[in-house]
Amino acid sequence: MGNSRLNSAKREKNDEFYTQYEDVKNEIEAYLAYNPELFRDKVILLPCDNPAWSNFTKYFVHNFNRLGLKKLISTYYTPQQTLFAHTAHNAHNEETESQHGKILIVEKIEEKENPQEHWESLAGDGDFRSEEITKLRDEADFVITNPPFSLFREFIAWLFAGKCQFAVIGNMNAATCKEVFPLIKENKLWPGQEFNKTMNFAVPNEYTAHRSLEEKDNFGRNIVRVPAICWFTNIPHGKKYEPIPLITKAENERFNKKVLNNPRAYKKYDNYDAIEVPSVSAIPSDYKGIMGVPISFLTKYCPEQFEILGTQRWAKSPELLNVYTGNCVPAEKDKKTTIDGKETYDRIFIRHK
Repeated sequence: MGNSRLNSAKREKNDEFYTQYEDVKNEIEAYLAYNPELFRDKVILLPCDNPAWSNFTKYFVHNFNRLGLKKLISTYYTPQQTLFAHTAHNAHNEETESQHGKILIVEKIEEKENPQEHWESLAGDGDFRSEEITKLRDEADFVITNPPFSLFREFIAWLFAGKCQFAVIGNMNAATCKEVFPLIKENKLWPGQEFNKTMNFAVPNEYTAHRSLEEKDNFGRNIVRVPAICWFTNIPHGKKYEPIPLITKAENERFNKKVLNNPRAYKKYDNYDAIEVPSVSAIPSDYKGIMGVPISFLTKYCPEQFEILGTQRWAKSPELLNVYTGNCVPAEKDKKTTIDGKETYDRIFIRHK
């Protein structure tokens, strides 16, 4: 029991990555550029955000009237055990060791010019999986947050158990996991405006997994730089519908020599009837067969231009199983693409529509 609690507390501390204000603003403004009325008369839930210092909360409170929001709900998880927990301050800067989560509700009152705010304690600890927070999810039109990295796949499943739109932060590698990739393939989830980006986060000072920068946030927490961070969403934005400009295979070979100097470029895999495309810029416009492309392809994926068939790791659709030139590989097994017996990096299989 002691080790279990210790590991749980350590994991919770390592999940404390606080998003910077500019990263919240840049992503949300990209959705608004595509649809300025996106949030008008809507309810937004921020289910993993301490209202006292969350930049998600700060952005939506500051822009409540401009966005035309109906209601903003921000909730905070307080673990039942406090091992390794750092003390926090509530809205009145009073130290609190309450094991109840906190909730801030901001809503428009018809006769009032400015939205009204009020704080409450939750009945439970504020875990997003609780019945209490799930009811708030079902009330909301949008869920926007940076969920715990260790629970990202569970959080995605929780989102899809409801019917809200969302924008959440995760690691790029989450795109290929079995809980997420099928949703991308079915066009139920897609990359946000920012994808595969190095982002800065505030973290507890005890956190040492990433090197701290020479700066701290307003609460005295260290700032760390974390690579391969992405927004995942089901909110339309302009970048989603921008086709990738392409040139022919012959033009690629002439003009992208730096990329295609790779002797594996355009070769067929040993174990899949598909060609290797080493970079998004090298995707040929005139090849009608199946291509293996890097995960970074999702950054520029336009569903009207390409069809995603699957990956070598998960979500092996019937079409993808037919690609395999040997015996069909069970969906739960990992079958790396190889060229001349050497493994490539993880690949996504696509073809032109």
